[in-house]
Amino acid sequence: MNSASQVRTSAGTKEPSAEHRRRQIVRWMRSHRCPIAGADMAKRLRVSRQCLVQDIAILRAAGEEIVATPRGYRLPDAASESHRAVVACRHTPERTEEELQILVDNGVKILDVIVEHPLYGELRGSLMIESRTDVHDFLKRVKATHASLLSSLTGGVHLHTVEASRPQMIARALATLRQKGFLLK
Repeated sequence: MNSASQVRTSAGTKEPSAEHRRRQIVRWMRSHRCPIAGADMAKRLRVSRQCLVQDIAILRAAGEEIVATPRGYRLPDAASESHRAVVACRHTPERTEEELQILVDNGVKILDVIVEHPLYGELRGSLMIESRTDVHDFLKRVKATHASLLSSLTGGVHLHTVEASRPQMIARALATLRQKGFLLK
């Protein structure tokens, strides 16, 4: 073999080693601001989706802060000048769309959803919702997969970590959520 970062396959072709492939994954994610679909990454790297999932797990165990979102994998934003808050809410599943749209309509990005489970403790799901299109896509996936919302485990009580470019955007969203009865008192 000519390179330590390549291995010879049974067909005699040279392919990057797992270590080299993982470095490629991190480089690719650093060069993109938006999430990259796992299927796209696997195809580009010529590996199975399962192989990519294992690579991501190994990279996380090695300290890479890779975030899995509904739209793909990404690295956290570096030195963002955004403002964050944690919002405590309670509502029925039927009001999920309204809650999410209030936030995005005020320029607020919904980073995650968090519930406190009596057995497992804190459970967190990455959302990365920042537009009405994202809200629509998220709810479409919920319906298509017949998945339950995390808040269904806690009688509708949940937290969202939210982010906006200005604190006034978050304050405006909170005022509307309070007026509509979404905020946990």
